[in-house]
Formats: sequence, structure tokens, C-alpha cells
Amino acid sequence: MKFVTADELKTGMRLAKPIYNKIGVMLYERNSKLTSQGIVSVKNFGLIGVYILEPAEPVPPMTEDDIAFERFQAMSIFTIKDILDAVSGQKEAGELYPFANQVIKNYGTLHHKINFVQNLRSSEDYTYKHALNTSILCALMTKRLKMDFKEQLDVVVAGILYDIGSLMIPPALRKKKSGDLTEEEKEQINSYHMAGYQILSKDYDLDPSVRRIASVTLHHLYNIKEDGEDYSDKKILGVEVLKVADVFDNMTAMKFGEEPLSEIMALRYLLDESNGFDQSVVKALIDSVNFLQPGVCVELSNGDKGLVITEGAVNVLEPFILSFRDNQILNMADKHIAEEVQIVDIMKTMDNRHVIDRDLLEKYTGETVHIGESRTEKHY
Repeated sequence: MKFVTADELKTGMRLAKPIYNKIGVMLYERNSKLTSQGIVSVKNFGLIGVYILEPAEPVPPMTEDDIAFERFQAMSIFTIKDILDAVSGQKEAGELYPFANQVIKNYGTLHHKINFVQNLRSSEDYTYKHALNTSILCALMTKRLKMDFKEQLDVVVAGILYDIGSLMIPPALRKKKSGDLTEEEKEQINSYHMAGYQILSKDYDLDPSVRRIASVTLHHLYNIKEDGEDYSDKKILGVEVLKVADVFDNMTAMKFGEEPLSEIMALRYLLDESNGFDQSVVKALIDSVNFLQPGVCVELSNGDKGLVITEGAVNVLEPFILSFRDNQILNMADKHIAEEVQIVDIMKTMDNRHVIDRDLLEKYTGETVHIGESRTEKHY
């Protein structure tokens, strides 16, 4: 599947993911062919685009868990919006704790991994959906870390609220690519995060533990520090969980004008200890989310492609792979094989057709040109 922006959608394209309305009713199911009215609907929803199946691609399987996860995302975003809008307006958010409890009930009690399916985001709802997915990831990881219910609740609530400053960023600035931001614009964005920090740290009635987790996380992510605050104490586990959840969701989500990284590339970044993430928390993420499970297609460093047939027993990045080129089984945990070939990334496309330059094709005159000759050479 591939992501196609709303402006590039064409009739006949097949949806790779369903589209729901705010009460969780499916409006367009997977494999539906887009009509002109469907394209108008996508644009009216404010979506920056949708995931589309390639011409020869079959509909990927979805488990009951996958369907429930996408439906929960679709229904919850409106509750999250009400909560964040109330808090940013310094009003009581009565749904905050009931919703956090619902997230923990659904995802903070699981004993199995899930497929973390990214949701479609618009410029208007990006912050809300980021908060939702961050809170879900926090619930998953706190379960694996065996944190008690009060600790889980504090981290999930902090995950819902910590990025509230993003709501204050003007839409035009929010849509700019991170690499295109000037120093002045970066400082401007930081000022909005500081405003969000002040709402949570001083002006809003929150549990002290929630306030501490949110404020220290903002310090680590945006270098926000207020006079009199002490950040020199030992690591706070809830902060480490929230940092990993924030980075993983941001790296794998579709941003405005930027391609998302695959889950594998995001995981490699988190596993690099020089980037400062608590490895016990990263391990909790690995134990919560499917990465290289059987059925995933990958690109290899030797140019070949392959299919994961067995997960890595010790290292998630070292599965057994069936090579498409010669049907050989590669044990990526074998150091001799790893010296020759490595996994580069998850396969981005299964369409191996060559794209033809139509302008060049129209200019082709049909003349026969022999190797070593130019078209201007004359023969006598």
C-alpha cells in the first residue's frame, strides 16, 4: 500500500484502510474503489490523504484486534478533542479520567502484541490523534513494565495532555516541514510549547504526578525549563515511557509533506543508546507491538527482497527470511549471514513495474538506432 495525498487521488483507486465517521460507523470499507464523490468526501473530512492499494496488491488481512483498534481510534478522537479543547481553555475536562481508564482497560491489560495501525491525520486533527496514539502506547508499555494502576493512569493522562501546546501553533506554521523551519519559527513553536507547559504546570488542576511527568517530558523533548524547576533528579519511569511513545508515534505518522519512517527505522533509532532512550522501555515497546512478524516483506542490503517467516527469538530485528530471488532461508541471527546481508527496511511497494516517461514516449519516432550510432549519422 502507499499513501496518496488528497490532491492526487483518482477515481478507481482502492482504499487500503477503512474510513469511519465520528460514532465509529464505517463509511468506506477496505478495497472500496474511490468515486468522484468519495474523493470529495475525503477532502471534506480534512484528511491530508489516504492509504491506497497498488493495482496488483491484494487486500491485506486484518484480525479482529486490528479492526477493533482502528474503530477505537476513529471513535476516540472526538473525546480527545473535547478533553484537550477544555484543558487548553482552562476549563474542567470531565471526560479526562473516564477516557484514560477506557484506554487502560482496552490496551493496558493486554498479554499479547498488537499491530499498531497508524491513523489518517489532517492538519486540524494531527495533535488530537497524536495524543490518542501516544496514550495507547503508554498503556501498552506500562503493562509490560508491570507498573501499578495508579502509575499507569498517571502516565496515560500525561500522554493525553503533555503536547497541548501544539494546539496553539498556527496552522500555516504547523504544516511546514521541520527541515524548512527558520530559527525564528523554531523559537516561535517553542513558545507555544512553553505556554502548554505553563497550563499544565501551574494553571490547571492536575494530580502532582501527572504534572511532573508531563513537565519533565516537555523539558526533555523541547528543552523547556522554567526558573526554579529542578530536573536533575533520577530518571522518572513514566517520563521515559512517554518519551518513547512520543517519538515512535511521531516518526511513524504521516506528517505534512513528509514521508513517515517505517516501524523498523523508528525502532532502530530508539535502540541506539546514544539517542538517550531507556532500553527497558524500548524493550517494553518491542514486547507490545508487532514489528517483523511472519508475512512482512523486507528489502535487503544486497538488493534482494524477502518474506519474514519466523520472528527473531532473541532480537526482533533478526528474523528468519525467505529470499524471493533463490528461495533460500536466511537466519539473520547468524553472524556469517549478517556479515553478507542485512535488513534495510520494510518493503515499501510490491509493484515492480517500470514507470514510463510518457513525454519521452510521445517523442519517439520509431527510428532504428544501432548500438554505437547516433541518430544524426548518415549511411551511404
